[in-house]
Amino acid sequence: MKKIFCFMPLLMLMLSNVGHAQTGLSVTPPRVYFTVAPGESQRQKITVSNVSKTSTLDLSISLNDWSYDEKGNNLIHNAGSTPTSCAKWVAILPSSFFSLAPGEHRDIEIQLAPPANLKDSIAVHTAMLYVSQLNPVDDVSQKGTNIKVAVRTGIKLYQRLPISRNANLDIENFAKVKEELVLKFANIGNVWADGTASCELLNRQTGKKTTLKDIIFYSLPGDKRDIYFTLPQTLEKGEYVASAVLNYGDDATVKLAELEFKHE
Repeated sequence: MKKIFCFMPLLMLMLSNVGHAQTGLSVTPPRVYFTVAPGESQRQKITVSNVSKTSTLDLSISLNDWSYDEKGNNLIHNAGSTPTSCAKWVAILPSSFFSLAPGEHRDIEIQLAPPANLKDSIAVHTAMLYVSQLNPVDDVSQKGTNIKVAVRTGIKLYQRLPISRNANLDIENFAKVKEELVLKFANIGNVWADGTASCELLNRQTGKKTTLKDIIFYSLPGDKRDIYFTLPQTLEKGEYVASAVLNYGDDATVKLAELEFKHE
């Protein structure tokens, strides 16, 4: 069964209604990128830190698969269950189990080794690495109830082949749906394409311009994405031209779409 999560760069999961938990976990960086060919291996480091001043953390590292849905939400799957998975290519060095004293940090190596006989043509493989606390600590909820608290942090792993990068997005549609403007695009490149979607409205009668809130997006090859721009409640009635821009990639590539609509 698929599950939907919205991830911050550091994801902290706690038992419900936590008061002032004396436990904390930090893992950096939030994303790790590998450029490695089948039959070869590459290692990257992450740093795991116990930010608590009082509690020792017993920790384990595990792996899952993940993907995006059309709205950019994260879908979590069992490890090795998706075509784009690289979870089974990952080794954790020196161990997937360790402890950190209060204030202690440790560098952990992640080794990724695609099999030499890999025959799929998928441009990017991914996995989700979780660092989870195994020894919940005592705490008190906001209602005064004694509870146990544990934390878990997830980071994303990306693997691509050592070939020329081609970050390319294709805008497929731009339309008004009720009180929203919906921009549909597809990632037709061979690498992850992250960036910002922006939109400006021009009132054709008055010449007044309205800038909508920018939206940060992430995408993988083959993804289709829907970006929703909400029209302001104070937007005047009239005829408008909406100009939407996708700004993405290391070289700041720009794609533009325009839409004429009436706001009544």
